[in-house]
Amino acid sequence: MKERLRNLIAQLGVPRVIIIGFVLALFVIAYSTKLPIGPLFSASLVRVGMNGVLVLAMVPTISAGVGLNFGLPVGVLCGLVGALISMQMDFKGFMGFIMAILFSLPLAVLAGWGYAALLNKVKGQEMMVGTYLGFSSVAGMCIFWLLAPFDNPELVWAIGGQGLRYTLTLDNHFGKVLNRLFQVSFGGLEIPLGLLGFFGLMCLLVHLFFSTKMGLAVKAAGANPRFAQASGIDPDRTRTVGVVLSTVLGAIGIVVYAQSYGFIQLYMAPLMMAFPAVAAILIGGANLQRATIGHVILGTFLFQTLLTTALPVTSRVIQGDISEVARLIISNGMILYALTRGDGRETA
Repeated sequence: MKERLRNLIAQLGVPRVIIIGFVLALFVIAYSTKLPIGPLFSASLVRVGMNGVLVLAMVPTISAGVGLNFGLPVGVLCGLVGALISMQMDFKGFMGFIMAILFSLPLAVLAGWGYAALLNKVKGQEMMVGTYLGFSSVAGMCIFWLLAPFDNPELVWAIGGQGLRYTLTLDNHFGKVLNRLFQVSFGGLEIPLGLLGFFGLMCLLVHLFFSTKMGLAVKAAGANPRFAQASGIDPDRTRTVGVVLSTVLGAIGIVVYAQSYGFIQLYMAPLMMAFPAVAAILIGGANLQRATIGHVILGTFLFQTLLTTALPVTSRVIQGDISEVARLIISNGMILYALTRGDGRETA
C-alpha cells in the first residue's frame, strides 16, 4: 500500500498532491459548514467543460516546441467574430453554436498562419512575443468592434446604431445549448454531459491528430529540431501546424466558453484569457517540453474546482462578503504558483 502511494505521488508530483489535498479539504469544510456539496460540484463540472478547450489549445504549441501559447487571444478574437457573424445572421440553438464555430475556423487558420510566421522569426522568444501580440490584438480589435458593419439591434448600441455593445446576451441565440444537452440530475447534482462530452470529443480529436504522421512530426520537431531536420522534417512547417491548431482550438474554446457563460464580452475582456489556461495546464503537470491530454484534464479540473469551491467556503468561514478579494487572491495566486513550478515531479 505504501509503495503504491509513493508511486502515485511520484506520478502526480508533490505540487499536484498538495492541490488535490487542498481541494478535498475545501469540500470537507463546505460539508462541515452545511454548504450544499451537490451544487458546488456541479458548478465545478460546468467550469471544467467551459474552460477545457481553451486549456487544450496549449498542447499543440508545447508539442511543437513553441512553448506556452500566451497569444491565445488571437484565436479567441477569431472565435468572437465567428459568434457575432452567427448572431448577425440570426442562427439559433445548436445550429447557431455550430455556425459560430464554422465561421471562426477560416479566420483562425489565417490568423494562426500569420502568428506562426511571426513566431518563426523570433525563435527563443515566442512566449514574450506571443504575450505582446495577444495584448496588441485585443487593443486593435477595439477599433473593429466600433466600426464593424453589424446592424442587428441586439448587437449594436441603441443610440447611434453603430458600434458593438460591450456585453451581448446569447439567450436568443445559442446560450447554454451544450449545458442543457443530455444534462443529468440526481440528488442535487447536475452533470452537463453534453458540455463535458464536447470537451472529451475535442480531446479525442487532438489525441488522434498526434497519432497521425503529421502529429508525430510535430512532436519530433518540438522535442529535437536538429534531429527532425536531419530526418527530413521541416521544423518551421511543424511549428506553423502547431500554432494554427492552437489558434483554431482557441477560437472553438471561446465559443464553448461563451455559450456556457451565456454572454459574449468584447473590447478588453479577452485580454487575460491566456493566463488561466496556462496556469491550468501547468498545474496539471505539463512543462515547456511536454504536454498531454491527461495534463489538460487534471489541470482544468483542479484549477476550476479550486476557484469554484474556495469562494463560497471562504465567505462562509469568514462571515463576510470578501468574494471579490478572495477571487483575486486565489486565482492570481494559483497562476503565480503554476508559472513558478513548471513540472512538479522533480520534487517528488
